[in-house]
Amino acid sequence: MLSFQPLSVEKLFDIIYEDSELLVVNKPAGLVCHPTKTDEYSSLISRARLHLGPGSHPQLVNRLDRETSGVTLLAKDADTARELRQIWERRQVEKDYLAIAHGHVIEAHGVIEAPLGKDEQSRVAIKDCVRADGAAARTEYWVQQRFTQHGLPFTLLLARPQTGRKHQIRIHLAHIGHPLVGEKIYGGDEDLYLALVEDRLTPEQRQRLILTHHALHACEVRFEWRGQPTVFHAEPEPWFTGFGGDSRRMAASSGEATV
Repeated sequence: MLSFQPLSVEKLFDIIYEDSELLVVNKPAGLVCHPTKTDEYSSLISRARLHLGPGSHPQLVNRLDRETSGVTLLAKDADTARELRQIWERRQVEKDYLAIAHGHVIEAHGVIEAPLGKDEQSRVAIKDCVRADGAAARTEYWVQQRFTQHGLPFTLLLARPQTGRKHQIRIHLAHIGHPLVGEKIYGGDEDLYLALVEDRLTPEQRQRLILTHHALHACEVRFEWRGQPTVFHAEPEPWFTGFGGDSRRMAASSGEATV
């Protein structure tokens, strides 16, 4: 079992692990996975092509929302991508996330079971919601730290989705009354999201959000690969770890790749 420290690649991404088949990176918040612009730095996949060089065809194995940071796997060839996606489809992967939520979550440990489906009443096309006829969804969580900042209560959580629904952790935390800090869709005022995409966020709205990005970080992925247990870790970015004034409490939950 080998341990690897992340390697910084200026202007591209932080590499957690790389070999002839895999490229594992710590995706920064604010970077989309797939291209939306012609700029070669505008997406994770285009940056991966730059890193790997001409003729490369990296494929994403897992995807994170634009504002969600953390462990993202890319396969360097189609066969590797197919094998890894089968592992994901068979739900043989455990994924842990760090989340900073509004309020003090009372229960030290809990499970949220609430079916999810499209929010047909919303002006936001990508928005889902808890609905009785939705797809089954289950999220387990553990309180890591309760703290107060500027007189407001917050909770640092470790969240483990046991199903893979869109926006699952974000919706489930909002459902129990503890939306993410920086949440624009599920925080109770979806106009925050519309204002963001329409480039009309006011200073007052930015102040309400507190953080530029929603506070959700994919800190660890675990699965069996090539016959051995494989674990990839990623540290949150400074804006995340610095929230609440104690970066050590979050950084202690993350580290490097172990394969």
